[in-house]
Amino acid sequence: MIREKHDLVIIGGGPAGLAAAVAAKEAGCDDIVLIERDRILGGILNQCIHDGFGLHRFKEALSGPEYAYRFIKKVRELQIPVMEKTIVLDLSKDKILRVSREGEIKEIEAKAVVLAMGCRERTRGALSIPGHRPAGVYTAGTVQNLVNLENIMPGKHVVILGSGDIGLIMARRMTLEGAKVEAVFEVLPYSSGLQRNIRQCLDDYGIPLYLSTTVIDIYGPNGRVEGVTVAQVDEKRRPIAGTERFVPCDTLLLSVGLIPENELTREAEVCINNITQGADVDDCCMTKTPGVFACGNVLHVHDLVDFVSMEAERAGRNAARYVAGELCEDGKEIAVKPGEGVRYVVPQRIKHGDNVSLAFRVTTPSRDKVIEVRDGDRVLKTRKETRLHPAEMVWVDMGEMDVSDISSLEVRVR
Repeated sequence: MIREKHDLVIIGGGPAGLAAAVAAKEAGCDDIVLIERDRILGGILNQCIHDGFGLHRFKEALSGPEYAYRFIKKVRELQIPVMEKTIVLDLSKDKILRVSREGEIKEIEAKAVVLAMGCRERTRGALSIPGHRPAGVYTAGTVQNLVNLENIMPGKHVVILGSGDIGLIMARRMTLEGAKVEAVFEVLPYSSGLQRNIRQCLDDYGIPLYLSTTVIDIYGPNGRVEGVTVAQVDEKRRPIAGTERFVPCDTLLLSVGLIPENELTREAEVCINNITQGADVDDCCMTKTPGVFACGNVLHVHDLVDFVSMEAERAGRNAARYVAGELCEDGKEIAVKPGEGVRYVVPQRIKHGDNVSLAFRVTTPSRDKVIEVRDGDRVLKTRKETRLHPAEMVWVDMGEMDVSDISSLEVRVR
């Protein structure tokens, strides 16, 4: 078997992997390999032909491919080696990768690894929706790929379950392509997508959104979806008897959440957070396995790609520092915990205190709240927010922190 050694291996050539590679190279790490399983770089951005990307990072509205190209161009200018059409078969805790590429298998021994594999969609099987098993049931991302890249229309009469951003965007896209989107149904009492997508993709096209409502049966005895039965749900998400109704359709799109692609992470025996389903990391994006870093949607699902890039750049820079022996593994470490009104916080630990930035999501929609970052009874930072929503990630910049002066951190909303 062919065996290679590299200072830094980055797994995933989407927005996170691209940004991490560029940042690591610019930080002085010259021996980098970027591995991508697809035939081209860019990841999910290649099928996101709508605009709205880059508003934070580049101060302009770009399409997904345009945003990706900004980083792909930089990767090429910096002459960072890329292994496309390459699958990472396994990853050990000692940072040894076994990869398959064009009929050959090789081992790569790395000093540091950045995990940037992204996420996948939750499927019908994960929801256990009763009924027939006909054609015409798709995840929203699959339909986005079919329509935008393959020029294939999967159906003409569409029902969408879940108000995640991809589903909302595809409601508009399918309408523009001539399909009739009957409605979007959401089991939660609030939308799980960005408010701007509710306005631009549903309201502007007269597509109704029904909250606290879900699909309880799929009807398709002749091999193709012919309709779905929906019902309102109570506070425990149980269908309410007497609220059922049948909605005719030939296509059901599922936009019901994303799951970080952490199979390799688990193989490397990296500690996984129960809430985010991504790695437990410190303020340098390093996991509890020394030399293994994580960033982007494989760490926790983001709402904006601009934030993915920002986080990945942090991971890339610190991976380069680790390779150079500049990132100390010893010393005090403090825990970061979610408090009242907060679902999770990333990072989960602070060790180095360099330009600390905390990302978190709230548990429920709310208005006129105060965000607090506390060390016990001591308030370290406060910020007023007029509106908070679980679909929108919140960032709090803490700047330089003296870890020796802090017992633990708690982020709360009150």
